[in-house]
Amino acid sequence: MAVEILMPELGESVHEGTVSRWLKNVGDFVKEDEPVVEIMTDKVNTELPAPATGILVKITIAEGDQVEVFSEMGVIEEDEAKAKEMLANGVPASTSSAPAAESAPAAATPVEETAAPAVAADGEKRWYTPLVRAMAKEHGLNDGELAMIAGTGQGGRVTKSDVETYLSNRASGSAPTAAPAPVSAPAATPTPAPAAKPAAPAAPVTAGPDQEVSKLVGMRKMIADAMVRSSQVPVVSTLIDVDVTGLVNFRSTNKDNFLATNGVKLTYTPFFIKALAECLMEFPMLNAALEGDQIIKNNRVHMGVAVSLGEDGSGGLIVPVIRNCESKSLVDIAKDLEGIAKAARGNSLGVEDVKGGTFTLTNPGSYGAVLGTPMINAPQSGIAGVYGIKETPVIINGMIAVRSIMNVVLTYDHRLVDGLTAGRFLQRFKSKLENFEFFK
Repeated sequence: MAVEILMPELGESVHEGTVSRWLKNVGDFVKEDEPVVEIMTDKVNTELPAPATGILVKITIAEGDQVEVFSEMGVIEEDEAKAKEMLANGVPASTSSAPAAESAPAAATPVEETAAPAVAADGEKRWYTPLVRAMAKEHGLNDGELAMIAGTGQGGRVTKSDVETYLSNRASGSAPTAAPAPVSAPAATPTPAPAAKPAAPAAPVTAGPDQEVSKLVGMRKMIADAMVRSSQVPVVSTLIDVDVTGLVNFRSTNKDNFLATNGVKLTYTPFFIKALAECLMEFPMLNAALEGDQIIKNNRVHMGVAVSLGEDGSGGLIVPVIRNCESKSLVDIAKDLEGIAKAARGNSLGVEDVKGGTFTLTNPGSYGAVLGTPMINAPQSGIAGVYGIKETPVIINGMIAVRSIMNVVLTYDHRLVDGLTAGRFLQRFKSKLENFEFFK
């Protein structure tokens, strides 16, 4: 029996991913639950287990290509004799970077059931996947033109490949023209608005002298897509400086005892997380999210902490979540922080580790940065960046003193948060750190 390897749902709002690496080749024997393919999304990088024991007879989605949730990525044949026969007869298997949809007709997938509906000219309701809808919008296809595309999916549903074929035929002048919807005489027929011309394909990039050209794939592609989404949010960044001399002195005095007592290192970050969590409970709009025109207010603080992947940090950036920070002690937060950092270094973070963040902290100061403007992690309404602590001469009561000063930048969604609220939030955060309120 042939068993499909399907792209699973890897978290809320995740509709597609990228096949970053196949761990098995066509013709290899695989055991059920053995890792067979590595998938990357904008939230997590994970290995997927084989759904059955047998021989991998087909790879539908090649490395570097995107795949929708619930779509087929490959096929395992449980019957060894049948598998060998299929391979001997040349079962089509995509091993190049060619679009997967061209290797075989699109199979029926559950994602079609959640596709967006449209009503055709004949009154029949037709369904299109989010990917097809996105392609239609990109190339200026209206519902009338979509209705003219012959679908090769189950039940005649339109697939990505069908749209690509239509666009190719339209460019050559051989695509069918959408017929106008029937109207009752003597009503006048409105003149349809001309469809927008499809964007010209990007010119291929050619490497010049001393250059190399490579495709944006994998984690960098996921990060790029997330940054583009976040760039659509109207944000403002506000800067404040904080005197953390008391914090620096406390850590210097207590770090060895803290490690011996609790088994984890005492860093500055747990203090920042604890102070932010308390401030977010006082200023709930900075702990909210905007989804469409719906405001989601969160009654708990689930702090996303930006960390680097891999032992040397070169594997990209991910934002695992420490939950319920408003009710945790500094020790609890320090232990959670060490746990997610260790998992990130070992590339062992799971889907649950990165879901549900309500606010984000990034700490560029850990690598020496003294100032920046962090980008919001949409749809969250705020992100705080803490920067390098520097000994700085300051004026106190008319006298010069050397203090440990740190820049803090808050970037916030201006649709939900006004400047006054942001300023009060930062002042409260500053007060908590400067007055060292953690043990009061």
